[in-house]
Amino acid sequence: MSDQKGFVVWMTGLSGSGKSTIAMAMIPKLKARGVNFERLDGDVVRASLTRDLGFTKEDRAMNIERVTFVAKLLSRNNVGCICSFISPYQSVRDSVRSQVTNFIEVYVNAPLEVCEDRDVKGMYKLAREGKIKNFTGISDPFEAPENADVEIKTDGMTVDESAEQLIKYLEENGYIPTLA
Repeated sequence: MSDQKGFVVWMTGLSGSGKSTIAMAMIPKLKARGVNFERLDGDVVRASLTRDLGFTKEDRAMNIERVTFVAKLLSRNNVGCICSFISPYQSVRDSVRSQVTNFIEVYVNAPLEVCEDRDVKGMYKLAREGKIKNFTGISDPFEAPENADVEIKTDGMTVDESAEQLIKYLEENGYIPTLA
């Protein structure tokens, strides 16, 4: 797709809400349309680009600042960027919006109880026991988006339905081509 616009799909939500899972489900759908894109995922980025950071409010802000720089480079060069980050603070997400081309805030919304049930790593349990500090949704706040461009309620949808909702939004708004 030579005339592709750059965009940044910014998926925010609690740990276990489905951000990374939806992003992975989008990959074949975007490839089928010939979309030039990259995927930035919180766990992957924290294992490389931001491994020196912890989970204090300041470190979380620095994490997102670094990711924003990468997303900005991609989007301004007409590459789509699928970002999956808890990014719990509205002010930080607003800052990302102001810096990147075609920012799309996606609230991957699942109730805390559902996220805890999905927690294969046992992190919520450890956070409730006080063994993990600054854990979003337990000992640290999550500010749900006030005006997300897209809200995906993953407790009532399959992974494919969730990915399709986002693909449909991208198609309807001219970011990606429709399939013939």
